[in-house]
Amino acid sequence: MVDEYMNDDVDIVTLPKVSLHDHLDGALRTETIIELAESEGIDLPAEDPDDLADWFADAANSGSLPTYLETFDLTTAVLQTSAALERAARDYVLDLVDDGVVYGEVRWAPEQHLGGTLSLDEAVGAVRAGLRAGTEEARDRGHDIRVQQLLCAMRQNSAATDIAELAVRNRMNGVAGFDIAGPEEGFPPSSHAAAFQYLAEEFMPVTVHAGEGAGLASIRDALITGRALRLGHGARIAEDIEVLDERGDAFQVVMGQLAEWVKDRRIPLELSISSNLQTGTIEAWGEEVEDHPFDLLYQLGFAVTVNTDNRLQSNTTLSDELALLTDAFGYNLDDHETFQLNAAEGAFLPVDEREELADVIEDGFAEVS
Repeated sequence: MVDEYMNDDVDIVTLPKVSLHDHLDGALRTETIIELAESEGIDLPAEDPDDLADWFADAANSGSLPTYLETFDLTTAVLQTSAALERAARDYVLDLVDDGVVYGEVRWAPEQHLGGTLSLDEAVGAVRAGLRAGTEEARDRGHDIRVQQLLCAMRQNSAATDIAELAVRNRMNGVAGFDIAGPEEGFPPSSHAAAFQYLAEEFMPVTVHAGEGAGLASIRDALITGRALRLGHGARIAEDIEVLDERGDAFQVVMGQLAEWVKDRRIPLELSISSNLQTGTIEAWGEEVEDHPFDLLYQLGFAVTVNTDNRLQSNTTLSDELALLTDAFGYNLDDHETFQLNAAEGAFLPVDEREELADVIEDGFAEVS
């Protein structure tokens, strides 16, 4: 865990942050998993919270997205009731507050939580109640935070239109957008074209997992079929960039049309460093943080954002992810303010609320500069 910036001697946790890509079932406290599993009679690979945390991290360090995703069989198993979903959502908010987050979008797949008696709308309502409870408790402690839901359809399944309709139906109840998640290779956005067409007609914001487990064709499909306003991960957009020369922070490159479009339209990249290393997303460039194309994309002017993806599986926080980048690339306070402003710009909020969020970030950074 990291307490301060290496270069600025600033407590990173206290800085205002925006979390755009964070999965609810990938953010559970191990203590919560143990308690819920006991009440539901679910066997666990470890009964001690620290040991269970180690099990998740070890299991997720597979170098494969499909294998990484298998760890969610356990977390979704304990989230099949309203009470469990509400508790997880409440904990989620409070954990963000402890990490200095002022705005978050939590994504999850309602279709994976119907093993009991819940309907899709009841599941969304339970998460909404938990987010509200966490927000109110945070406010009582003197912390302002807002968290909205992003509803995911599992791309390997056939419920995308149902989830799209669910998202639109609940857009006035804290649902901010739609996503498809799950194994990327072999399950392109075009498989769910009808759902994306419906969402476009309803002006529902969309982010799409792309450029994580598959490459440029997946990103292209996310933008064309999915009308994605953001790319979930998107790291492999760097495959469309040829680096001719690199001298310090200066890059001489040739960009393909796809990379140019993403850059010029400031389509936010929801990058997650630890997760990308675990799933083999950046294996074309290497296996270390320093090998991640994050810095290349940042220096070229892409709208990079920093995210956790799954705090449990990656044993991380947003502050930890920022610190990893600082250690690898020597970023300073100004750089990190840029990352947060990029995230605020890409948030699924009305423009005036995005501007207010940017003001909160700028004021917070100004206090420590």
